[in-house]
Amino acid sequence: MITQEISSRELKRLKALDEYRILDTPNEAEYDDIAQLAAYISDAPVALISFIDINRQWFKSKVGVEMCETERNISFCTHAIEAEEDVLEIKNALEDDRFKNNPLTQSPDQPVIYYCGFKLTDSRGMTLGTLCIIDHKPRTISDNQKKSLRALSKQIVKLLELRRNFDLLKRAEKSLKEKNSLLQDFAGTVSHDIKMPLANMVLTVDILKKKYETTLDKEGVNYLNYLKKSSFSLSEYITSILNLYESEVKAHEKSKESFDLKQLLEEIIDLFNIKHECEIKLPHKNLELHCNRAALEQILLNLIGNSLKYNDKEKIVIKIKCKEKEGFYHFSVNDNGVGIPKEKQKDIFNLFSTAAITDRNGNKGNGIGLSTVKKLVKKLGGKIKVKSELGEFTKVSFTIKK
Repeated sequence: MITQEISSRELKRLKALDEYRILDTPNEAEYDDIAQLAAYISDAPVALISFIDINRQWFKSKVGVEMCETERNISFCTHAIEAEEDVLEIKNALEDDRFKNNPLTQSPDQPVIYYCGFKLTDSRGMTLGTLCIIDHKPRTISDNQKKSLRALSKQIVKLLELRRNFDLLKRAEKSLKEKNSLLQDFAGTVSHDIKMPLANMVLTVDILKKKYETTLDKEGVNYLNYLKKSSFSLSEYITSILNLYESEVKAHEKSKESFDLKQLLEEIIDLFNIKHECEIKLPHKNLELHCNRAALEQILLNLIGNSLKYNDKEKIVIKIKCKEKEGFYHFSVNDNGVGIPKEKQKDIFNLFSTAAITDRNGNKGNGIGLSTVKKLVKKLGGKIKVKSELGEFTKVSFTIKK
């Protein structure tokens, strides 16, 4: 027996094989069926799907043999993966100097006399093993049989690459969940460690104003009021940033549920605890929706909240519509508010872009809310657009894939 030397690409090949995580896995019908087909097509007593590890060849699927692996140094498949052609055919191993003294050829029960192995080469050019057939007597197979076996070997490679890609996706998903968990912890820390001191600053300002209201001049009071206003603005900004992060998590959530649209809208409206005169018109026809409820809730919270904040009318009027069409839910939120200048409308959904308009309390937005909305809509397979007339109305329309 002549032992074939390991090729210079062997370390890369072994690394590639390890990435597929196929070695020592249990039987799988997809691979076993291919091995059975290979035996049938070639009319051979033995068919193997073999992977070449560093010191062994391991059989993922086998027909006609009981053993699960052999030593690599007596493996026919080691020669096959190093061959220049994609197939290695040994018509009579007893007449081949490489194999005539091989223990497998000399076996008294099931000697390997005929061998035909087809490389399993992936898209990166790494040969991982073979699909091979074996007979116990000298023979050959036809070109059509070889063509069929070559096609089967390509199917094995496709199965392997699907397996690897699925495994990579699972690991990426696990990593993403771990990162999201860390981000949630960080968000909680930020919320507590920054917003709490801000709340203390507001409280301190109120104490200072009450205690020294008779000694402070007008300018001093204005400074305190400015400090209080700035604290509130920073707190709201932090809340918006956290909401943006939470929207990313919600958009990636796979869970979908069926729920009542009007009930969702009523729950959202109750959250605002509206103090001024306001009329909110809900859709005439109620719908049972099937989509990501948490993400849709975040979208509507932002849009309805904007319609309430950016409104200078004595009576706020908001019209919400929803209809189902061609596999999408079509929503619109229309208000009688301050409107958006035409030159700002194309950028209004960009992060940190604002319309340079103050809200009902004289505060300017931070440009995060509508960016969050657009990102969520896009993740849910939809589109969003705005139509507005300055001083008259704003209508935001968006779709969500059902």
